[in-house]
Amino acid sequence: MSEAVENLSRARSAVIAAFLSWTLDAFDFFILIFTFDDVAKAFGVNVKSISLAITLTLATRALGAFIFGRLADKYGRKPILMLVVLLYSVFEAASGFAWSFASFLVIRAAFGIAMGGEWGIGSSLAMETIPDRWRGWVSGLLQAGYPLGYFLATLLFGFAYSHLGWRGMFFVGASPAILVFFINAHVEESPAFRKIKTGKQLSAMAVLRKHSKLAIYAIVMMAAFNFFSHGTQDIYPKLYLAQQAHLSHATLTKIVLFYNVGAMLGGISFGYLSQRIGRRWAIGLACVLSLCVVYTWSHSHTAAILAVSAFIMQFAVQGAWGVVPVHLNELSPAEIRGTFPGFVYQLGNFIASVNAPLQIALAGATKDYGYAHLLVAGSVAILLIVLMIFGPEAKNVSMANTEAV
Repeated sequence: MSEAVENLSRARSAVIAAFLSWTLDAFDFFILIFTFDDVAKAFGVNVKSISLAITLTLATRALGAFIFGRLADKYGRKPILMLVVLLYSVFEAASGFAWSFASFLVIRAAFGIAMGGEWGIGSSLAMETIPDRWRGWVSGLLQAGYPLGYFLATLLFGFAYSHLGWRGMFFVGASPAILVFFINAHVEESPAFRKIKTGKQLSAMAVLRKHSKLAIYAIVMMAAFNFFSHGTQDIYPKLYLAQQAHLSHATLTKIVLFYNVGAMLGGISFGYLSQRIGRRWAIGLACVLSLCVVYTWSHSHTAAILAVSAFIMQFAVQGAWGVVPVHLNELSPAEIRGTFPGFVYQLGNFIASVNAPLQIALAGATKDYGYAHLLVAGSVAILLIVLMIFGPEAKNVSMANTEAV
């Protein structure tokens, strides 16, 4: 096998591993989104209380991103990616064995820690391995794994929930552990990581102090991104489509499947577009598109209009997100790329972890979940446009270069 063919084979395996690990991670997360009302009933608490489980899962991801990111910067991307996939699978299954509300919250917090380690490590492994010309579309493909996981969780909910119950849904969530065997057999360590490890080693804090302004910008950006995604997804199916719009189980399932197809297409499309027009322009364009449909998406009550509006909204939201893996990895200091993208992402997630209770509180005050969705989605879309106008661009920067933007 020629060196060029071998490099492409290595790149494909890294992309497959990163894509599937993020897809299955999202699959496990969204099982809770479809079951939290029944989990609340099982433990005798209200919906607002069980939304704390979502908050804890999102909030603890920052801790996991830092812990596992530092391990990945020390020991390599491959072994730590295997570890986090195994751990989030175990904690997902453990959620189905929860015996009380308190135990459920503890297990979901542990799941969040494991989940937090995956995104940064998987994306850095892929971005450090692939050819530069692949970066845009691979970024979109990787992020399309998130709505694909949502899609798979929707299928499970739509066709098996009546047979499995909420505990059985979480037991199925242990299946991603199988991916560890593929990663072990077919994925090689990132060549950029090997090159970086031969150079001068600096502490993570020293690198972060040197790039403090970049880190602050990235955290604010990722807080906005996480409000953008979670603010349009987490309570939208069960509390807006089901409770407020009074859609049936079957209609809700079809709409969620439909808008997740839009999300996957959006991620790939805008990721590819970013390779042509730049990362910031692609993100900004996706945010403008979301503003064009935000009102009909949040205030319609007919199934057809909701389906089309939700398709376009998620095409835009995940279109913007499709640029995030490459944009954050290109902005990241190379010495801590295992840590930086995932850590700033999950710190942003920590800030945005209040989204579910915030939207529920807004809806409680106005008696309108649509207003809560409109306010959050519209505000963060505008904020992201402003951040893109004034933020840095690092398109096609060398992944082994130790001087970040």
